[in-house]
Amino acid sequence: MTSQRRASPENHYNTLGLAPGVSEIQIRRAYRELSKRYHPDTTQLAPESATVRFQEINEAYRILSNPERRALYDLQIGYSRWNVVQAPPDEKPQDRTGARLAYLDPTDRPLSAGEIFALLLLGLTLLGSLALALLVAWLRGEG
Repeated sequence: MTSQRRASPENHYNTLGLAPGVSEIQIRRAYRELSKRYHPDTTQLAPESATVRFQEINEAYRILSNPERRALYDLQIGYSRWNVVQAPPDEKPQDRTGARLAYLDPTDRPLSAGEIFALLLLGLTLLGSLALALLVAWLRGEG
């Protein structure tokens, strides 16, 4: 019984033996190598399994070689460069021990001593500039 199965959306990168962040050149190289290896006319595999494998490789390449399709596919599987940096909005990020990682959410952590000191210096600079402007205006008789 030969059933043709399509490559599921979760395994196009695995089909080509690649990671999600690879370049277009690496995708092309992997496709060429695998298509030569699994082409039904040139492989030692059974024709049915070679055809199925070759179709999976072609489908994966069809999706990953087109930048628009690849971007949509990456969103489908949850791979996004933004998701790497930002926490999902509905859940708080956690490390391996289960502790919350507050550094990803700037509203969820207290200010550090350095940040408080920088804010103090900014405030003093603003007040000093304002006082100096008022003093200059008063000495010129414009106030």
